[in-house]
Amino acid sequence: MKWLKNEDIQNFLSQRNYDVRISGNARWIDQKCTADVVMIVSDCIVCYVEDVPKKIFSSRDIWYNKYTVENVEAIFKKPNPNEAKARNEYDKFFQQPMEMLAYAGVLIKTKKGNSNLYSIGDNEILEYLAIRDRNALTFLQLYISKVLSDSGIKHLFDEFFDKQTKATFYAMKDGFSDFTIKHTKINKSLECNRIFTKVLNPLAFQLSKYGTEKGRLSKDKITLDMLMYNRNNFRDIYADKPKDLTRRQYAEKENISLSSSLISYMSQKAKRLVRSFNDSFRDGKSEVFDERHNSDLATNIHHIFPGSEFPEISAYCENLIALTPTQHFNYAHPDGNTHRIDATYQHICLIAKASVIKETLSDLNREQIYEFRKFMYVLFVGLDNEAFNCIADGDFDDAITAINLAYAA
Repeated sequence: MKWLKNEDIQNFLSQRNYDVRISGNARWIDQKCTADVVMIVSDCIVCYVEDVPKKIFSSRDIWYNKYTVENVEAIFKKPNPNEAKARNEYDKFFQQPMEMLAYAGVLIKTKKGNSNLYSIGDNEILEYLAIRDRNALTFLQLYISKVLSDSGIKHLFDEFFDKQTKATFYAMKDGFSDFTIKHTKINKSLECNRIFTKVLNPLAFQLSKYGTEKGRLSKDKITLDMLMYNRNNFRDIYADKPKDLTRRQYAEKENISLSSSLISYMSQKAKRLVRSFNDSFRDGKSEVFDERHNSDLATNIHHIFPGSEFPEISAYCENLIALTPTQHFNYAHPDGNTHRIDATYQHICLIAKASVIKETLSDLNREQIYEFRKFMYVLFVGLDNEAFNCIADGDFDDAITAINLAYAA
């Protein structure tokens, strides 16, 4: 996978004119075009074209594919595609993002009778979207802004972000509705309003501004979970945990449950992301350079804190480390027993991971897949130690000291 920067996405978008006044296409974005849905639909397309020689596909080809059935049904709680009631659900879930990707030029759409057929227009962009929802969100933000600009209505949104009042909100909302009805086949404001949310809120989140919720000006600034189809299923669930309660006690008290299907899917994607990142920027070398390090490539991605015991952090890149097979099965897991973790080597892995994260964050020209605060959260959960919640942002020296103290206890 080629690592793309914002400039690459902007360059891709700049080569196209998305003026809705010319295209008359209202489906340049739609209700199901949230970052997490765009990510998984892109992922399902990437996996489909890898497995079949035919590179032209319909939305049904994608949703009947084994990989899709295994993941989408469980993660997004959609009915099995083979059930009679599934067609309408899957039509929207896949068709809307695929129409958006076709309008953007990521896919190429052709017609065969009444059927829509697709092929890949830009594989690098599609793979970028498939790897994580934050990539999909970045693309959506840049794409939405470009469409609004090309269509001559971005000023409505700029005025609202400049003066966040009810007056500017309704001027923007009504202006978007009037524009859509005038230039597309949509003729009802209710449908315009449903699409409007997917246009406004990604931009509002990007600017840390108010947006829309339930058709009105939001009471609070737009947060990341408000942009997702699967809201609150995968988040920092122990942010409000009292210090005198263990993770298990707090989970039982608050009746917290995590979607095992979503965790498994996101964990596998995170492993792919870390492996690709390590291959691209570290030449595939192990992240632990010690006496056990040799010329072997780091082909194994290891959970520093086991996913089975710590599912809430199993999909955090900050909890994953690239190791050689020898390091993984001889040292991280004693005697190759993946149900056991060697505490001493776990300590070594955490110090090594801190160094890799610090090096990555220090290189402003490099793709960023890590966050310091997420690393602290991984340490807080994995070591069940409140000290990591008190470390100043970016203070790796204090973090390493706290790690050493935790293993010295």
